[in-house]
Amino acid sequence: MEKNNRYQQINWYPGHMFKSFKEIKANLSLVDLVFLLIDARIPYSSMNPEILKVLKDKKTIIVFNKSDLADTNVSNEWIKHYEEQGFICSMSNAQSGIGLKELNKITNEMFKEINERNALKGLKPRNLKVMVLGIPNVGKSTLINSLTNRKSAKTGNRPGVTKSKQWIKMDNGYDLLDMPGVLWPKFKDQKVGYHLAITGAIKDDILPLDDITNYAINLLQKHYLGRLKNRYDNDITSDMSFVEILDIIGKKRGALLPRGEIDYDRVYMIILNDIRSLQLGRLSFDFYDEKI
Repeated sequence: MEKNNRYQQINWYPGHMFKSFKEIKANLSLVDLVFLLIDARIPYSSMNPEILKVLKDKKTIIVFNKSDLADTNVSNEWIKHYEEQGFICSMSNAQSGIGLKELNKITNEMFKEINERNALKGLKPRNLKVMVLGIPNVGKSTLINSLTNRKSAKTGNRPGVTKSKQWIKMDNGYDLLDMPGVLWPKFKDQKVGYHLAITGAIKDDILPLDDITNYAINLLQKHYLGRLKNRYDNDITSDMSFVEILDIIGKKRGALLPRGEIDYDRVYMIILNDIRSLQLGRLSFDFYDEKI
């Protein structure tokens, strides 16, 4: 096993995603507002550029979900970036409910403006409608359940739980349209695919785990070396090879085969699970100054 910087190209676009993208375009005219969820850890990689093209002038709030998992300083840079493009941004953790009051406040202010314009046109008051969009496993259904205080939408810590659109009635004057998560046919930058894989937005069996872990370790060595040292071993350095780091972690964690050899498959999952469960602290993988 050698350290390899030529990572595999990811192309994951199941048939149901093509159908879902068509549904999004067909239903946009039915809604007044869009909640566009992105993963705060990967504010670029989780932003589907094809959806941005479709939204055009539709009123949109970009929701930085899973904000409690992300590096706050990095998130703030991306918020500034999207706000400069004219988007309204909101930070949240749909699972715990953090940030939802602020999201509701922003939404209600926008709805007030819409209702006032409708009244001037002589239109009767009606429930305003919000489409909830985002890539798989970004937390759309969890957000909906938190906003409605009930389990209206199916959730799961894996991509692709929502398979078809569903309307959810709210008690506060607006309705939510939950749409299936949609990726794009090809990733122009291979780093986007690896960021999606590290955070669990695409299934772990799409790419070899050694490729995903290799990429993750390289990124951690560059941006979060202190976290690697604190979590695994203080002897880890920025120029240490991938295999050397795997061997250190395998021995420390007892991930060994019967003859004392390193069980690399177990080490891959140890590292990925640690990344995803905050064992290495709050991490971001898209860095604005690197201009992905």
